[in-house]
Amino acid sequence: MNTAANAGLPAFDAGFLRDPYPAYRALREAGPLHWCEDFFQGAWLVTRHEDVERVLRDQRFSSQRTGGWVKRTEGLDAAHGGGYAAARSKGGLDRFQRLFSRAMVFLDAPDHTRLRRAMLGGFHPATIRDLAPEIERLADEILDGLDGEQGFDFIEMVARPLPSRVIGLMLGISRADEAQFIAWSEELAVFIGAVRPDMEQLQHAQRSLMQLVRYFDALIETRRRKPGIDLVSRLVQAEQQGLVRADGELLAQCAMLLFAGHETTRNLLGNGLFTLLSHPGQWQALCAQPDGMNAAVREILRYDSPVQYTGRRVSREIEMHGHTLRRGELVIALIGSANRDPARYSEPERFDIARGEGSHLAFGSGPHVCIGAGLSMLEADITLRALMRRWPGLRLTDAEPRWNGNAALRGLLRLPVRCVGTGKGAGVQESCQPRPEASMPVM
Repeated sequence: MNTAANAGLPAFDAGFLRDPYPAYRALREAGPLHWCEDFFQGAWLVTRHEDVERVLRDQRFSSQRTGGWVKRTEGLDAAHGGGYAAARSKGGLDRFQRLFSRAMVFLDAPDHTRLRRAMLGGFHPATIRDLAPEIERLADEILDGLDGEQGFDFIEMVARPLPSRVIGLMLGISRADEAQFIAWSEELAVFIGAVRPDMEQLQHAQRSLMQLVRYFDALIETRRRKPGIDLVSRLVQAEQQGLVRADGELLAQCAMLLFAGHETTRNLLGNGLFTLLSHPGQWQALCAQPDGMNAAVREILRYDSPVQYTGRRVSREIEMHGHTLRRGELVIALIGSANRDPARYSEPERFDIARGEGSHLAFGSGPHVCIGAGLSMLEADITLRALMRRWPGLRLTDAEPRWNGNAALRGLLRLPVRCVGTGKGAGVQESCQPRPEASMPVM
C-alpha cells in the first residue's frame, strides 16, 4: 500500500494482480474490515465470507451508487490538469455516466427488480438448457480448427471467441462483428476493473460504450420492425409493455449484457483450464469421471473467481465490527477473499473438485446474483468436457501464466497448451488424437 491510511495492510501491487490470495489471507487475519485509500479515493474492504454475503444481500449497501465513480473527478483532475472535467464539459462523459448508471447491475429495487423481470425469460433454466446443443456445436466448430499436438493459445483461440459467439447468438447479432465486440468489451473491462481508473482507461471505455450503443441503436430499430426470439427482441417487447423505459435503459441493458456475457465467461474458461491443468491428478480424475464436471466448475469458481470484488455504497449509516460506515462511503466486497475464508471452507487454499461444502460467492448473492450464472457454467461445462474428450493428455506449456492485471475481473491474457505423450493416467488412456465421441450430458 502507498498511503499512510493503509499502514499495515498488504500491497495492492503487481504481485497482488498476479496472485491476490496471500494478500486476502493477510487481510482476513488482520481483521474483517479495513479502510483503504487505494480504491477510488477511499473504501472499506470487507474480507470474510459472512460479511461479504451480508453486504451483497443487505439493501443498506446500495448498488445504485456504484456507477457514480465515473463522475469522481478529484484524482483524475489533479493528475491530468483538469482534462477529465474538460472532457465532461463537452457532454460525452455525462452521457457515458447516464448510460452506465442505467445498467441493471448499477440499480437498486424497484428499478433493478423491474429490469431483471424483463430479462429473466431469456435466462430461465429451461431456456439455457435448450441452448446446450448450439453451444456444443460452437465449441466443436472452434476446436475442430485446432491441433492439440501442435499446441495453441487457449485464451486467444477458445476462451475469447466462444463466449462472444454464444452471447451474440442470444442477442441476435452478427458473427461478422465478433472481433469488434471483443475489443469493446475488453476496453470496458479495463475501466471497470481498475482500482483507480486513469484518463486513458476512461476515454477508451467511453468510446467503446458509445460504439456499442450506436450498434444496438440500429439493431433495436430493426427488431422493432421485425422482432425475433432473441434477447434484444425480448427487451424491445418489454419496453413496449412498460418494463423497460425509453430513456436509454434498453440500450444500457443490451451493452452490458454483451460485456458481461463475454468477459466473465472468458475468464471462467481460462482460469478453469489453468487451474485443472495445474492440478493434473484432478484433471485426470475428471477425464475418467466427467459426470463430476458440474461440481468441478463450482470449485473452480470458488478457488479462482473471475469476479474478485464488487462495490456498494452505504445508503444509510451502519455499525459494523466497531466501525461506523457513513452514508455515501464505498464498500468493496472482496469475493475472492470470501471464497477462501477458512471459517466457511475447510482447507480453502486447496483445490478439490470433490469438495462438497455448499455454494460460493463468485456470482454474487441476494437480489443481484448474476442473471447469467447458469449460462456461464453451461459454457464452461461443455467446453471443458469437449477438451477432455479430444485431448485428455493436454498440458500447460508455459510455467509463468500472464494475468490480465485486472483487480476486479481476474483472468489470463494467454494460456498456451499442448497435448503430450501417451500412457495411463487415472484410468484414462491419454492421447493427442481427437475423439469423435457423442456429447456428454451437461448440467
